[in-house]
Amino acid sequence: MGMDLRFTVQTKIHKPVSEVFDAVYNPKKLSKYFTTGGADGPLDEGKTVMWSFDDNGNKIPPFPVKVKKMVRNKLIQFSWEAGEGVYEPKTGSMPTGAGYDTLVEVSFEPLNANETLVKIVEGKWRPTKGGLQGSYQNCQGWTHMSMCLKAYLEYGINLRKGSV
Repeated sequence: MGMDLRFTVQTKIHKPVSEVFDAVYNPKKLSKYFTTGGADGPLDEGKTVMWSFDDNGNKIPPFPVKVKKMVRNKLIQFSWEAGEGVYEPKTGSMPTGAGYDTLVEVSFEPLNANETLVKIVEGKWRPTKGGLQGSYQNCQGWTHMSMCLKAYLEYGINLRKGSV
């Protein structure tokens, strides 16, 4: 019996698909609400970009995001190293690198001229206690990211600031 440790997070954003896509693809915009320590390039197919987070003095060293596929206004697919375990904000301790990658798919579906459905799917973790904790951790992270994306695009605010 195998567990398929993957999840889907989705959010409707009241902006045109091109604007929503660019807010994820474009490193200058992504860094305004998500990659608080920076993103060193756009999410172009075949590229490896470095993402970093710097929240409340807990600077996380840059890590590679390997872009597998990019279809403008439709899909960004990338892999990165799976984390297993739980992030502890008080100590800044991170899930440990598990030595294998998970695949992240961010899809963008125009519902009409001014609404976009963003769907984020990530998997698969190993079916272990650490893998389960890592998947919960990232599910929480992507839920937070999608709310931050919505707040940034619809209201021009950075929800991440001071919240993690």
